Amino acid sequence: MNARYDCFCKLSDLLGAQESLSEARRHLHRFPELSFQEKSTAQWVADRLEGWGYQVTRHVGGHGLVATLNNGEGKAIALRADMDALPIQEETQKPYASEHAGTMHACGHDGHTAMLLGAAQQLAKTKNFKGTVHLVFQPAEEAGKDSGAQQMIADGLFERFPCDAIFGIHNHPGVEVGTFMFGAGAFMTIGTAHAGSVSNVIPDTASLSMSIRSFSPEVRERLEQRIKDLVTAQVASFGGEVEIIYERGYPVVINSVAETEFARQVAVELVGEDKVVSPFGPVTGSEDFAYYLQHKPGCFLRLGNGTDSALLHNPKYDFNDQNLSYGAAYWTRLVERFLDAA
Repeated sequence: MNARYDCFCKLSDLLGAQESLSEARRHLHRFPELSFQEKSTAQWVADRLEGWGYQVTRHVGGHGLVATLNNGEGKAIALRADMDALPIQEETQKPYASEHAGTMHACGHDGHTAMLLGAAQQLAKTKNFKGTVHLVFQPAEEAGKDSGAQQMIADGLFERFPCDAIFGIHNHPGVEVGTFMFGAGAFMTIGTAHAGSVSNVIPDTASLSMSIRSFSPEVRERLEQRIKDLVTAQVASFGGEVEIIYERGYPVVINSVAETEFARQVAVELVGEDKVVSPFGPVTGSEDFAYYLQHKPGCFLRLGNGTDSALLHNPKYDFNDQNLSYGAAYWTRLVERFLDAA
C-alpha cells in the first residue's frame, strides 16, 4: 500500500471506542421508534453531535437531521444512517431488548446510527480532512412509500447541504463480521391469497397480493404492464371482473461505478482484500437510499453481520456490536480519503 495512506484512519484507531459505541447502540436498541415517530431518537443523536462541535440542522423532512462539520475549503461528502425501527415484538431475550412493546430494531438501524456517530466523534477529534462533511441521519426508511429519503430530498437536502457524493451502509446477516461487500450498477431493489371461508364452497370473490422486484427501470415498467394485462385477461376468460391496485415502492439502488470503486478501495486499505467481496449482489431487498442516488453519485454497500445472525426483519435479529468499530473506522477513513488534505 502507498505509504502516504498511513496517515488515514485505521481499525486500531477505533478499537478503544468499542465499549462506548456498544453502549450507544444498545441505548438506541432499548428505545426504538417507528417510521415518522423518531422524535426522541433524533433528539438523542442531535445532542451528541452538537456536543462534538457539529452544526446540526433538525427537522429536515420530518425528524431527519443533518450534522455538518467544515474544515477549510474543498469538496463535500454526505454519509447516511437510518434511524427508524419496525413494528415487531422482540424475541432476542437480550438484557437491552426493546422496552417499547411491539417495536424493535429488527433491521440494524440502531447499529447503522451508532457506527455513524462513532465516525462523527472521530472526525471531530482528528479533523484529518479538508472540506465539508454532512452526516445524514434519516427517519422512515422502513415506510415503504413517502419515505424519509423522499421527504428529506423534498425538503431541500441537496440544495441546503450540497455534496459531491453520498454513501450508505447496511448490515448483511450470513456473512462474516467486518466483511465489506460492493456492487456497481443495480445493487438492490407469492405474497398472500384469500378466497372464501370453507373448502367445499366456491367463493364469489378472491383477493391476491404480491411483491414485485426487478433490477432495472425498464424491466420494472414492463413487469407492471404485463402483470396488469395477464391478470385482466385471465379473469375475463372466466367471465369475471378484476380491480388491480399497483403501488410503486422504492426504485432500484444503482451505485455509480467510480464511487463504488473508490469505496471498495478504502475498504481494502482498512481490512485487506480477503475481507472485501466485489462484485457482490444484487440483493432483492428494497432500500430508499435509491432516491439519493437519483440525484447524486454514490455507493450503498453492505457489511457482514455474522454467519450466525438471524435474518433481517426477524424478531430474533440483533445487530452485531463487533461491527461498530469496523463501521466507524470505515466511515472515518472514507471521509479522510475523499477529502484528502494532501
